[in-house]
Amino acid sequence: MPRVACAFWLNAPGQGEIRRVPLPDPGADEVLVRTLCSGVSRGTETLVFRGGVPTSQHSLMRAPFQEGDFPAPLKYGYLNVGVVEEGPSALLGRTVFCLYPHQTHYVVPASAVTPVPDSVPASRAVLAGTVETAVNALWDAAPLVGDRIAVIGAGMVGCSVAAILARYPAVRVQLVDADPAREATARALGVDFALPQDALGDCDLVVHASATEQGLTRALELLAPEGTVIELSWYGDRQVSLPLGEVFHSRRLVVRSSQVGAVSPARRARRTFADRLALALDLLADPAFDALITGESAFEELPEVLPRLVSGDLPALCHRIRYGSAGG
Repeated sequence: MPRVACAFWLNAPGQGEIRRVPLPDPGADEVLVRTLCSGVSRGTETLVFRGGVPTSQHSLMRAPFQEGDFPAPLKYGYLNVGVVEEGPSALLGRTVFCLYPHQTHYVVPASAVTPVPDSVPASRAVLAGTVETAVNALWDAAPLVGDRIAVIGAGMVGCSVAAILARYPAVRVQLVDADPAREATARALGVDFALPQDALGDCDLVVHASATEQGLTRALELLAPEGTVIELSWYGDRQVSLPLGEVFHSRRLVVRSSQVGAVSPARRARRTFADRLALALDLLADPAFDALITGESAFEELPEVLPRLVSGDLPALCHRIRYGSAGG
């Protein structure tokens, strides 16, 4: 009998289902992975789920192992941790991270999986893709010893940036968010917290990750003269306004984008995508990152869980999906 797996597919914006899909036999340079857990990136994946990817960005927004096309039907996702059950002996039995959608089993080239260090539990390794985004952002931002830094937006990416910055020597780091409940997350990550109106100014650097017009405006307000905003937010099909009058020119402020689709120019000549992901996994040895996983559901519940994440009825940073009885 042919082997099958179960995968989550978006049938139409706002509507998903679990489908049985064929599972091929792995080739000589491929691995068969049994998924242990996957993660829902609340920002990007909920935007995809509601059909908010602009037509102009359809090719750029494709996930590495996406099937189908935007807006739907498609299989989308990129935070997957599993165990290699078939493949090269060096990987057999290893726990690995892969940029694969939500699926019980899958076959990919061996080069597409990254072994998870023994110091990192599989349940935390689902954050690797998000921490990789934070690593790239900080390569772009190049913070210096003693810098005054604000991170606006205590979502998955903003919290990951703040957690890494907490390791930098002699920096003042403040995590800023409109939700007072995020103070507990900031405390777990070892960084100061402030509501937007209470945030400390005179910043050399502001990393913006709130995906709101108000957050980006506040980022400019917090900068010292000649300071820089690193913009990490993905707005999808939404238009945003920004006050580029007032003091923007007289204070010589900078707004610069950062995006994980390419290795930062600051390290591109010396680091590969694989190097960047391996570094992210090494950083996840710190148990403080567990604070970013704020909920968990069974794989079979995904069709009901994703609409609740989109609506905010189920608040989350990273929502972890566990795999057990689903077929394959």
